[in-house]
Amino acid sequence: MRGESLKGHLDLLVLAVLADGPLHGYAVIDALRERSDAAFDLPEGTVYPVLHRLERAGLLASTWQVEGGRRRRTYHLTRPGRGAYEAERAAWGEFAAAVTRVIRGPSWNAI
Repeated sequence: MRGESLKGHLDLLVLAVLADGPLHGYAVIDALRERSDAAFDLPEGTVYPVLHRLERAGLLASTWQVEGGRRRRTYHLTRPGRGAYEAERAAWGEFAAAVTRVIRGPSWNAI
């Protein structure tokens, strides 16, 4: 999928993955890839700035943990992050439904 298609939606995608529970950065990348059937195979340089920006905005918090002998930063949604995720998810649903209605157009119902 083209990177341009993700502009403006990556925050929501990252929040959605973290809504299921805390993950370290590579696990966020893996979850995005797996949940999108590899449509979102994003590089670290795309995902980590989003994680850092969302943390600065107070939507995520992070802690350092040792996993498999490696020190990793694990991210999780904050209370405001959960609220932002729910609001963005609802807005996305409305947007997707409206786009679908436009794309289908009146001729779709005639088939």
